[in-house]
Amino acid sequence: MMEKKASAIIEACKTAKSTNPIEIFNTIAKEDFVAIHGPEHHVLDGASILTAYKNAGGEINLENGLAWMMEQGLKMPGAACGFWGVCGSVTSIGAALAFIDGTGPLSTDGSWGKHMEFTSKAVKRMGEINGPRCCKRDGYISLEAAIDFINENYDVTLEKSTISCDFSPENKQCIGERCPYHK
Repeated sequence: MMEKKASAIIEACKTAKSTNPIEIFNTIAKEDFVAIHGPEHHVLDGASILTAYKNAGGEINLENGLAWMMEQGLKMPGAACGFWGVCGSVTSIGAALAFIDGTGPLSTDGSWGKHMEFTSKAVKRMGEINGPRCCKRDGYISLEAAIDFINENYDVTLEKSTISCDFSPENKQCIGERCPYHK
C-alpha cells in the first residue's frame, strides 16, 4: 500500500516545474494518495526538495534522486515522531540533502555536520511548538528550514512562499492558533 502511494508521489514530482518546494508539496499533498498524516511525508517532503532543487538549476539526476527518496522514505515507519523522537519529514529532507551532496556516514567534507545542523534546527522548532503531531505543520517547518539552508549553502535559489494551511479542517488534532500556519 505505502509503496503504491510513494510511487504516485514520485510520478507527480516528475511533472512538477516549480522551484518552490512548498508549492510542490501543497499540490501533491492535496491528492487522494496522500493522507492528512502518514509516512507518505517521509517520501513527499524530500522529493519536493529534490524536484525544486533540480528545477532551480541544481545539478542532480532527478530520476535517481527520486528513486533514492522512495527507497529511503519507505524505510522510516509512521509515527516515528512520537515513538522515536524525530520527525519523518525532517529525515526525508535530510535524505534529499545527502543525495544532493553524496553524503554518507563516513563523509568528512563538512556536509555531514551541516546536515545535522539543518535537521536539529527543524526538530528544535517542532519541539518548541509541541504536539500532537501534524504531518503538514511539521512538513512546512522542515521545508522552510530546508529552503533557507539550500539558499544559504548552494548555488541555486529556491522560491519560498508564505504558508497558510488549507489542511486544518481535515486534521482532528489541529492545534489551531498555536500553529504558525493556521489561517
